Amino acid sequence: MDIQQAKQRFGIIGHSPRLNRAIDIAIQVAPTDISVLITGESGTGKEVMPQIIHQLSARKHGPYIAVNCGAIPEGTIDSELFGHEKGAFTGAHDSRKGYFEVANGGTIFLDEVAELPLQTQVRLLRVLETGEFIKVGSSKVIKTNVRIIAATNVNMDLAIRDGKFREDLFYRLNSVPIHLPPLRERKEDIPLLFRRFALDFADKYNMPAVRLTDEATALLENYPWPGNIRQLKNITEQISVIEEERSITPEILQRYLPDMSESRLPALVKQEHAAGDFTEREILYKFLFEMRQDITDLKSIVLELIQNNHQSGDLVHHAAIKRLYDGTEPPASPGPREDFAAGHGEAYDISTGDEMPIHEHEEVEESLSLEDTERELIRKALAKHNNRRNAAAKELGISERTLYRKIKEYNLKK
Repeated sequence: MDIQQAKQRFGIIGHSPRLNRAIDIAIQVAPTDISVLITGESGTGKEVMPQIIHQLSARKHGPYIAVNCGAIPEGTIDSELFGHEKGAFTGAHDSRKGYFEVANGGTIFLDEVAELPLQTQVRLLRVLETGEFIKVGSSKVIKTNVRIIAATNVNMDLAIRDGKFREDLFYRLNSVPIHLPPLRERKEDIPLLFRRFALDFADKYNMPAVRLTDEATALLENYPWPGNIRQLKNITEQISVIEEERSITPEILQRYLPDMSESRLPALVKQEHAAGDFTEREILYKFLFEMRQDITDLKSIVLELIQNNHQSGDLVHHAAIKRLYDGTEPPASPGPREDFAAGHGEAYDISTGDEMPIHEHEEVEESLSLEDTERELIRKALAKHNNRRNAAAKELGISERTLYRKIKEYNLKK
């Protein structure tokens, strides 16, 4: 079976080279009994790979059991996987077969394998090495012929370093690694997935399928998708059910995309054919962020100078430190050091920490921060378009919803 046939059979959508590589490895390893570890972020579709491997293996007529290791309480995980004898613990009224006994001759998929307790990891290692296990509350060794496929979204190197996962078990599980790329690294597949989900939900809810404009498609492709395919499917379903308009514009789509910006600045939609003023705005924001970094570096330099001059008892102008850390404008240029200490704001002796007497207080103005710049941009856009918010939002490259929030946040006239 080739990659395209596997996609059609198992309902996989996408043409990403990294996705194709993962499918190809699954096809190649399927005829063997070697253990496989599938890695990737949550929501990338890791559960499809073990199905490919099982269905294309000689075990395809045997049992296939998928176990979510993170969903089983630590106190019962051993019983679930390996079974228990009657009376082994409180509530064990009968003996019970575990998954490894039930799946004999087939395949077990251990999802979220990094969530297994260390004691259970020891038992699992024994199964991988010898094909043997012991039920809880028993001393009888049971043989099993099970292929193990595991998956995790955890950084296994860190888990091993922190003592949460056994290194020897990792190497036994990781005989063949398969990595599924996150959706943000499969941008060419995002519109395909959206169309497929839109058609599925149109059929499910008996309504016309939603479709994206070119601008909305660009927004969709450039969103980071922390929840990957699962999040995209969820958002597609929301839009399909809630929106009456079947043509989805960026303004509509933006309502369903959580703001991933760490700053308080409006999210910028990256488009290949963006207008010239939009590119200039991106450059402006980039410059502002770099300027903030320069200010941070300047603070570090000042602190270092203070520490280096500590032994000399130099006088340090308190207002200078204050404006660095409070974001205030510098006062008028000082004169010589003696005037600087005596007549321009507060000063103190760094060696003693005592404040020096001052003769006058000079008011310090607030600096132009990033918030001030953003407020001014929004104010000018509203003024330019006579307070028409839709036009102002388009000018700023943000959604109307974001503009409403910013107007309220900055108490601008509506």
